[in-house]
Amino acid sequence: MKTDAELSTKLTHMGRPAAGLGTSVSHPLTRASTLLFEKAEDLYRNDIRGYGRHGTAVHDALAELFTELESGFDTLLFSSGLAALTGPILSMVKPGDQILLTDSAYGPTRSFCQTFLKRMGIETLFYDPRIGSNIAHHITDKTRLILLESPGSLTFEVQDIPAIAKVAKSHNVKTLIDNTWSAGITLNPLPLGIDVSVHAATKYFGGHSDVMYGAAVFANEADFKKAQQTAKQLGNASSPDDAYQILRGFRSVLPRFRQQEATSLALAEWLITRDDVQHVLHPAVSDHPDHQLWKRDFTGGGCIFSVVLKPLPDKNVLEFIDALKLFGIGYSYGGFESLAIHCDPQLRRSHADKLPGPLVRFACGLESMEDLKSDIEQALAQVF
Repeated sequence: MKTDAELSTKLTHMGRPAAGLGTSVSHPLTRASTLLFEKAEDLYRNDIRGYGRHGTAVHDALAELFTELESGFDTLLFSSGLAALTGPILSMVKPGDQILLTDSAYGPTRSFCQTFLKRMGIETLFYDPRIGSNIAHHITDKTRLILLESPGSLTFEVQDIPAIAKVAKSHNVKTLIDNTWSAGITLNPLPLGIDVSVHAATKYFGGHSDVMYGAAVFANEADFKKAQQTAKQLGNASSPDDAYQILRGFRSVLPRFRQQEATSLALAEWLITRDDVQHVLHPAVSDHPDHQLWKRDFTGGGCIFSVVLKPLPDKNVLEFIDALKLFGIGYSYGGFESLAIHCDPQLRRSHADKLPGPLVRFACGLESMEDLKSDIEQALAQVF
């Protein structure tokens, strides 16, 4: 992992135009569909862009930053985080294949596998996120891909990434991880053996809840080229304006991330002491069941975590969330504003015991930690 000192300098200076006479600090926007060529034979060259859908200098700069951040070979950019997951998946599987998907996966990923891929004749099997090297028992001659997410969506299980990657490589099975939670700042899964690391850049890199974007960083050329061809065939493209906003957000992501990370940990440690909270699901907290695994592979946390409240009727859980004044009610995270959601209506698990109380997820923004703490405290007082 790169240190903050290394990252801050690289994220400030990489992907910028060379200075000249009055050069802009950032790449200027190029909005184009048709690209013109002086000579007819140049229209069919493979070493240059032939059409606007294939990107601009801003896209190149953004891909360079993601590749550096994740210590990868190269990066593909997508119009959303979900597209950054589904595109590479489609490049790696075919009808008759099998996918192993962590039971703690992001809901839309789960839905894509259970519906779209199922219609294509591709089977998805769910595995316990804490399975580690025992995932070998689920691999068959049809298995082509293992989809990881660590920590898991909503319930924050930490996976043994090196163990799973080692087993996968021994069976010639590809691995892809949703690495959005860490922003690539506190976890680099490619050096741990993973083949593709995916980000919903909508979140931390957008930073202002006003743009959707995705990135998939590849560990090797072969997988990158295959996914690149699939993306072209599917018509993948992203707006230069959106790419520019994500590139701009990249420049300030480190200090924003560190503040949100610190706030989430402080709130989590405070909530542990509350009588109205049964469990705090945050891997950076010492009593999390996967804390030691998290310490081994991660250098820090993220901005979201969940809590299991003492038993309450659903209507009271909704009253609690409605009573929050600083936490907005909405999906996503990584923006400047804090959010809270009731997780139970979307919680789908095959390999976990039923939680002993309602699950609520907090996403920490850039507000004062003390103000957020007071907000949660007053909302809890209204239902307990």
